[in-house]
Amino acid sequence: MANAPTGPAQYVARFGEQSIACSQYALAKLGVDRSHCSLKIDDYVILCVPFQLGFKRSLFLASLSKQELTFFQRYLNGIVGLSIAFNPDGRAEPLKFFIRCTLSTVGQMKNRENVGLLVVDFKSTPDEMVVILGSFLEQQERLRFQYEDYSKTMIHVTPETSKILGYNMYATIMEPGTASRRIQVVNLSSKVVEHLEASGAPIRKTEAGVAYQFFFQKYRISAAGIIETAVQLPQGIVRTVSGLSYSPELVEIIDDYWLNTRSTPVQAQK
Repeated sequence: MANAPTGPAQYVARFGEQSIACSQYALAKLGVDRSHCSLKIDDYVILCVPFQLGFKRSLFLASLSKQELTFFQRYLNGIVGLSIAFNPDGRAEPLKFFIRCTLSTVGQMKNRENVGLLVVDFKSTPDEMVVILGSFLEQQERLRFQYEDYSKTMIHVTPETSKILGYNMYATIMEPGTASRRIQVVNLSSKVVEHLEASGAPIRKTEAGVAYQFFFQKYRISAAGIIETAVQLPQGIVRTVSGLSYSPELVEIIDDYWLNTRSTPVQAQK
């Protein structure tokens, strides 16, 4: 029986075909130093930012005119050099890599004038970079599990629980084509939010799509929601319950909350 892979090889075995979409959250967690990211094509150095990062292939965005995009087409399938630096977990010194790659694609990003999309295939990937990417994907796998697990218990939002959550007691809701409205969050989990709006607020239809913003000290979180119920209470206040799409930032905050409440007992449930 073959031994299970260890070290960097375990991450390639588990996540080798996956890539990381480089949201602001992902870039911050990976510790990507955006001031140290460039592609060297022949004698030209192109400043770029990661769009997707993978173990074998990555995509980068760069400010390039149509003429420049056409010019760099001549280097397709040629060898280029990627310079990229990571500073995960606030290390004293960033990890800097220079990686030999094949330039697979040069094109314009859809609906973005003067933004080029460059695709490179790695000749080989440094072990330390494999560990950085693999650790991030492993953490996201755990957060996906916790997204399900933390949906089972609602956190009743009070000044006391808000302090532990690091919640700034400010959130908004918005429907397509309308201005955002402030809401009062009453109960919250990784998958559900219950909130109140002042008299005169619209009673939204079940299954309508909405966009939420929650203001925490750690993150300003944007999350898509689907209305589950909306009713007007006798005083005219509108009570709404919505399902929330997966937000790694929110799951992270709720995970910290339950960790902290083990040493700081609070009334967490309704």
